[in-house]
Amino acid sequence: MVDIAQIGYRHPPHSVDVERGRLLFFARTIGETHPIFIDDEAAAAAGLPGLAAPPTYAFSLELDQPKPFAVLEALGVRLDRVLHGTQRFIYHVPICAGDRITLQSVVEDIYEKKDGAMAFIVMRTTATNQRGEIAVEMTKTVVVRQPGSGLRRRQ
Repeated sequence: MVDIAQIGYRHPPHSVDVERGRLLFFARTIGETHPIFIDDEAAAAAGLPGLAAPPTYAFSLELDQPKPFAVLEALGVRLDRVLHGTQRFIYHVPICAGDRITLQSVVEDIYEKKDGAMAFIVMRTTATNQRGEIAVEMTKTVVVRQPGSGLRRRQ
């Protein structure tokens, strides 16, 4: 069962260095061909300090920590019951090779459907660069299958 008292839970922030080689690997893996993502000269010509991160790269930064599912574990969620629901990105400034990104996640909402058989955890993660600028805000919904139980509030 997912405890609705966890709404507002803030996971400790973690920081990640954005490495050029990993950006190139990611871009190639997803088939990205826009020059700012794969060519240093094109990125520089566009006024960027390094290769730009492809649009969904910020999600992989969120996973780049020793325990990538620590937020769910802190909420008492069994990983074998988790499904990825939705993901949304709001971009403010580009993430580029050489940046140091600090990610802070907070549980914004928890609700249920199907008479408690499914819980939905809405989490927002803010990615801030080394200059203190918010680069990306990510919101994701995680679906938790919880057969035979519903939301509960801890006593």
